[in-house]
Amino acid sequence: MITGLGALTPLGNNIATFWENIIAGKSGAARITRFDPSLFRTQFACELKDFNAADFLDRTEIKRTDPFTQYALVASDEAIKDSGFDLNKMDPFDVGVIWGTGQGGMETFEEQVEAYALGDGHPRFSPFFVPKLIANMSSGMISIRNGYMGINYTTVSACATSNTAIMDAYNYIRLGKAKIIITGGSEAPITAASVGGFSSMKAMSTQNDAPEQASRPFDVDRDGFVMAEGAGALVLEDYEHAISRGAHIYGELTGAAMTSDAYHMTSTHPEGIGAAKAMQLALQEAGISINEVDYLNMHATSTHVGDISEIKALLSLTGNNKTNMMISATKSMTGHLLGAAGAIEAIICLLSIRDQVIPPTINTENLDPIIPESLNIVLKETIDHKVKVAMSNTFGFGGHNGIVLFQSL
Repeated sequence: MITGLGALTPLGNNIATFWENIIAGKSGAARITRFDPSLFRTQFACELKDFNAADFLDRTEIKRTDPFTQYALVASDEAIKDSGFDLNKMDPFDVGVIWGTGQGGMETFEEQVEAYALGDGHPRFSPFFVPKLIANMSSGMISIRNGYMGINYTTVSACATSNTAIMDAYNYIRLGKAKIIITGGSEAPITAASVGGFSSMKAMSTQNDAPEQASRPFDVDRDGFVMAEGAGALVLEDYEHAISRGAHIYGELTGAAMTSDAYHMTSTHPEGIGAAKAMQLALQEAGISINEVDYLNMHATSTHVGDISEIKALLSLTGNNKTNMMISATKSMTGHLLGAAGAIEAIICLLSIRDQVIPPTINTENLDPIIPESLNIVLKETIDHKVKVAMSNTFGFGGHNGIVLFQSL
């Protein structure tokens, strides 16, 4: 069961603001302010707005943590408060944290190495360099901050990372290894090195004159993804435990699966074979067919190969037949949060179930002609629609495919 949600995103620093802007179809993209991007091919991203870590964390916590961990703490705090469970009434070993990040402390790494390179050769590295850098520090700090003594580790599977964390939490609870697990993902990738690296791969959009329109999944003129930062947190809880304490339940995670493309370091399989199998396995675990899915939040990052391979994977399941399933690609609004993307999109699925709406895909004006009319892609505006079952797709460099599926009770 999902009993708590938290979000820190380019569209809002809490769940309410984030969801309001998603429903309104707003874009979080703008010119980069974190550093001077003038010499970069891509000069924009989806940064957090009006966020000051000091509003949420004390000076010591900020000094000792990289932004990706700070984001994790802020989002998890909201989710824990939303869930409302009382640790004083539990064994602390029954509460765990499984958190994800694709890059970890990129900002810390860049700052420390640059300072060394530009210095006098003496290795004056901060004693917090390694603790701030390592990917598992987000899960560790959530645990330390709250006194959770159960399962604790971090997943890394590139842009499938959050879904990996969520499904691991799901499985540990099913095995009886925990009653509550805080899960999700965070990413702070908007640094010169990270933007420069992805830019050199020609993976990101270069629509510098109109960044808010740059992420356009499925459009014939799509030219790459828009980088984003932030965090998404979910509280997963054992059903009996949630019911016994009268918890509010957003929905149930009923299916989850991972496969590998075993194809290429950075490109998805062009026919979407691994993606299709992962979707099939998640549906099989949930005991439903693709025809029973009301909403699919596609990974769709606005790249030429990735968008179409995911479409092909989906068509292999639907047989190109018309269904009632509505589809959207919300990265058109949020940008691509890399390792945090799955958590944010899982939250969107759960809020779609709660409010019975489908958020839009914005910026897409001319659908790629390879996309058939049998697929119901929601464009431009949010629509009302019955949502009992929602599925979220994520795919990552290295060939990782991660699918999660939620249902209303």
